[in-house]
Amino acid sequence: MLNSTHITKSKMWWWVFLVSALQGCGGGEGENDQTMTQAVAQTELDSIIRNLNLAVDPIAGRTLPSINDPLPQLGKKLFFSKSLSGDLDVACASCHHPMLGGGDALSLPIGINAVQPQVMGAGRVDGDDLPDVPRNSPTVFNVALWDTSLFWDSRVESLGKESGQNGAASGISTPDSGVGVVDANAGGNLAMAQARFPVTSVEEMKDTTFETGETNTSIRDHLAARIGDVGEGAGELATNDWLSAFQTAFNSSANANTLITFDNIALAIAEYQRSMVFVNSPWQNYLDGNTSALSDDAIEGAILFFTSAAENGGGCVNCHSGSLFSDGQQHTVGFPQIGPGQGVGNDDDFGRELVTGERDDRYRYRTPSLLNVSVTAPYGHSGAYASLNDVLRHYNNPRNTVDDFFDDDELCDLAQFENVSGCTSLYPDARQNSFRALNKLDDEQDDGTSLFQNVGLNGNERNQLEAFLNALTDPCVTNRSCMLPWIADEVADNPDDQVLIATDINGVNL
Repeated sequence: MLNSTHITKSKMWWWVFLVSALQGCGGGEGENDQTMTQAVAQTELDSIIRNLNLAVDPIAGRTLPSINDPLPQLGKKLFFSKSLSGDLDVACASCHHPMLGGGDALSLPIGINAVQPQVMGAGRVDGDDLPDVPRNSPTVFNVALWDTSLFWDSRVESLGKESGQNGAASGISTPDSGVGVVDANAGGNLAMAQARFPVTSVEEMKDTTFETGETNTSIRDHLAARIGDVGEGAGELATNDWLSAFQTAFNSSANANTLITFDNIALAIAEYQRSMVFVNSPWQNYLDGNTSALSDDAIEGAILFFTSAAENGGGCVNCHSGSLFSDGQQHTVGFPQIGPGQGVGNDDDFGRELVTGERDDRYRYRTPSLLNVSVTAPYGHSGAYASLNDVLRHYNNPRNTVDDFFDDDELCDLAQFENVSGCTSLYPDARQNSFRALNKLDDEQDDGTSLFQNVGLNGNERNQLEAFLNALTDPCVTNRSCMLPWIADEVADNPDDQVLIATDINGVNL
């Protein structure tokens, strides 16, 4: 049932009309009450949609590639090739698989040195069963819809943040250039800029034995030479048909030295990722006029989502705004800090501060998109929360929820850690680090700089919110037949005998 505060004066005439009309209809009194409640809820949601101008096409005005275009086809081959990793054991798809929500279904990624490199999701481990990558793998779905920044700490950032441009209309800063400084080599959009960095990460793709101590430029040049079978990379791949693939994609007869550069590698990977636009959700269907696309609970959940905490709502839209359901900004939310941390000692992670150097940015992370959120668990920068219900409980009472997380050893309930020996003592500073973030959140709320509103939603309301969040998922992403164009084929997409054909722990192809 709706709170009375949800029924505004502007809609009371609808209530009167519905009561009058339904009293003259057949059916029991209870059925009439339910029908009236549903009608009022839908009317209220429609008013919210109009007032917030939500009924927009997420891809309107954007120039997007098709997966069937030549460049995305080349990008798919590169995305699934282990040849872009230092020791030939990991591909981009090892942490971002189309059938795992564009991520890896782990709290924290296992990049290099996996015991079974083809295994993804639960059961992907390295020699010590512990992840070395400090942050959860963000989904690559809908990367073409970001106009602000990429990565949890926004270290790849559009300086102009022009709407609808994916960073193409102004300069992009990256770790190579430094925050706020244009990287002349970033490429034409945020996706291309992002594609330049996983290959340079020791934990993600490079490993310690490849190009040790060399610059990011040297690492990328060596990988391009390997793919091109030229210079220092000549002969590193026993099978190498990449030149033909690049010539087809770029419609060029140029030689490998000219055509197979890391800029072109990043461009092709970016175009593959930018083709992965999945926005045909029940919510979008509702916005497009299909009033039966949402369940009653999802409609109630949408009202809660777009209503402020001061008006008995969830206040979620404060940060999860726009058709991407993200404001693209960085905020302190105080999710549990687990894992190895980001190199600041005691397994802690200072978030955006590590990019800007600003103390105020400590523990701030970019607001994730909620599109397809039902398939992108676990949640948070460290993947500490296994379910949407966990996340919603956190927003209801962050301090108590984090307390429960550590009191109940919920780290050891996560699929990635449940079989790890000595799990309860893995990260002894995790609780303290997490509460430092919560203290920072309290300070921001006290001084009015936080958009995180304290809410008091009951269990039924959280269920309704979850129903709405589930309605943000495009059904295609759960259907392998629908996703097949984005999954590498062992024959057609294998120019180097290094294609990743990912499986689950039981050997079933993803």
